[in-house]
This record gives sequence, structure tokens and C-alpha cells, in this order.
Amino acid sequence: MRVDYRPVAVILAGFCAFLDLYATQALLPLLAATFRASPRDVSLTVSATTVAVAIIAPFAGALADRLGRKRVITAAMFALILPTLLIANADSLAAMVFWRFVQGLLLPPVFAVVVAYIGEEWPPAEATAMTGIYMAASSFGGFTSRFMTGIVAQHFGWRPAFLALAAVTLICAIGVAALLPRERRFVRTRSVLSSARHMLRHIRTPRLAATYAVGFGVLFSFVALFTYVNFLLAAPPYRLSTAALGSIFVVYLLGVAVTPATGRLVRRFGRRRLVALLIVLWGGGLLLTLWPALAAIIAGLAVTAGCGFVCQSVATSYVAVTAEEGRSAAVGLYVTCYYVGGSLGAILPGFAWSRAGWPGCIAIVAAMLTLMAALVLRFWRDPGRG
Repeated sequence: MRVDYRPVAVILAGFCAFLDLYATQALLPLLAATFRASPRDVSLTVSATTVAVAIIAPFAGALADRLGRKRVITAAMFALILPTLLIANADSLAAMVFWRFVQGLLLPPVFAVVVAYIGEEWPPAEATAMTGIYMAASSFGGFTSRFMTGIVAQHFGWRPAFLALAAVTLICAIGVAALLPRERRFVRTRSVLSSARHMLRHIRTPRLAATYAVGFGVLFSFVALFTYVNFLLAAPPYRLSTAALGSIFVVYLLGVAVTPATGRLVRRFGRRRLVALLIVLWGGGLLLTLWPALAAIIAGLAVTAGCGFVCQSVATSYVAVTAEEGRSAAVGLYVTCYYVGGSLGAILPGFAWSRAGWPGCIAIVAAMLTLMAALVLRFWRDPGRG
């Protein structure tokens, strides 16, 4: 009996991509002190990566539609090691922001193409569940990134933290290269121009366009919360250390726990109703973070993490099964909108933070969640569940 290693390879790819994506979030107060920079300035180490992801995602999808899935995924994972090493040697905030931008250019060829691979290589009924497993691995990668960098930076400094990330990235790249089989159902597009036509059709499809807007809102909300909460908790009366801030991201493990159940939840509620319910619950988590007790803030962050990751899993799988052609291009467009949202989520709440502090950030996120719910209820349809 032949063992199917595809799920293991997908898990490694998801873990690796999100390991590097938000690596500086737990370090922001430390970096602000090191480089004598403002919170808004050091938040560029987050937004530079997400801006790069947004720029390159559609082209990564088009490239994968021409060259094939595994080839693009593995090449990007190995290439990702170099800028990670160079961040460890950065001698200024500007240099760190630059190499974080380069990291971002190499991430869409991993996660956007993996989602397209899942949409093609698994039957539709199984693709949603497999996407949920992939998102759980991504959640765990995001948690590991913040936790590991926080702990390593606390004891050895932030430079060794990035050396550790480079080592883990290398291990994941080797694993994916060895375990991920070549795609079997891949249909090569005739040209990059064909991929561009596919993208135009995707944008004109109301369900997909609404889903791209939902993706924008999901990451906008995530980044706003998990960037500026570090400054809230590093200040009085909490005064959490860098290691403690990294540990806060243990709430991501709730995403690891609940995201694999996405397939079952979709079958029970349908995508449209499920996401609407999740957004309501997400709003409740926001309100919890306004309670000044540290336990309440952590509980609220845990609720938002769980809701956010399931929303992301549902929306991503919706794109993969709704697009009838050019799936990499469709997912690439989703990733672009998703990370444009993340980029603005790192920057715009900074103005709210400077004027109204944490409640200002929460108000912006609440408005975004309301818009997401309206789009889902208006444009999504559930012709079938699964």
C-alpha cells in the first residue's frame, strides 16, 4: 500500500511560509528600542513583507500556471533562506525593512501555489478539509515564529532569532522537495497573457470579487490586532518582556485546533452562514480585549485568532473551488487583496493608536468586520455544502 505524503508536504509548506511572514511582530518593542524608532516606523518590518506579497502574488500564480506547482513552490522555499540570513546581519532599520520586503517577494510562490495545488489534486469535497489542515499548519507556523523569536531574542538577541528561522526554513524546504509529488491534474496555461485574461474574469465575477474583499478584511483585522497589542502589553501596567510578548501568540494554537474542523463546519452551516456567525463571534472577542484584565485580553485574542483562521480557510477554499480556470491566478489575486489588507492593517491603525490608543484600533477593526459580513451576506451563495 502506497503511503500518501502529500498532506505532510502541504503542512510543511504552510508552516514555513507563515514562520517567516510575521517574524518581527513579537520583536517590535525591542526593535523600536534598538533602532530608536517609533512604533509606526518599526511596524514597517511587518508591512514591507505584506506589501511585497501583495505585489508579487498574481505574478506568482501566473508563473505557476505556466511552470507547474512543485517546481515553483520548492524553488521559492530554498530561495527564502538567503534574505532570512541577511536580516540577521542588518545594521539598520532600513536594511531590515528591505530584506523583509525581499522575503515577502518569495512567499506567494509558496502559499498561493500550495492552495492551487490542493484545489487541483484533491476532490472538491476533500479540498476544503485539506485547506483547513493547511491553514492549521499555517497557524502553527505563525505561532512558532512569534514564540521562537521572542524566546531566542530574550536570551540571545534578535539576530540569532533570524538565524534560527533560516535553519527551520531549510529543514522545511528539504522536506517539501522530498515529499511533495509532482502535480498530476495540472493543466498548463498557454501563455502569461492567458493567465492575465483569467485574472480579469475573476475580478469581474461578483462572488470572487467579494471574497477578495473579505480576504482584505481578514488580514487587515489580524495585523491591526496582533501588531498594536504588543505596544499595549509592553507598556504600563502590563510591562511584558519580549519573551512574554512572544508567548502571547500561543492563542494561535486555537487556530491550529479549530481550523481542521472547517470542512465539517461548512457541511453543517454552509459557507455563507458560517462566516457570518464567525464574524459576530469575532466582534465579541474584540470587546473582550477592551477589558483591562490581562486574562481578558488574551481570551479575546484567542477568540479572534480562532475566528480569523476559520474565516481565512473558508474564503481560501471558496476561491479554489469557485474558479473554474486559472486557479493559481485566482488564488494569487486573493492573496494580493489579503496582503494589501495586511499592509494597511499595519499602517492605518498606527494613526488611530497615536490618537486614541487601543480603543481606536478596536474601532477600526470592528468597522472592517461589519463590512465583511455585509459582503458575505450579499454575494456569497451555497449551491452545495462541502
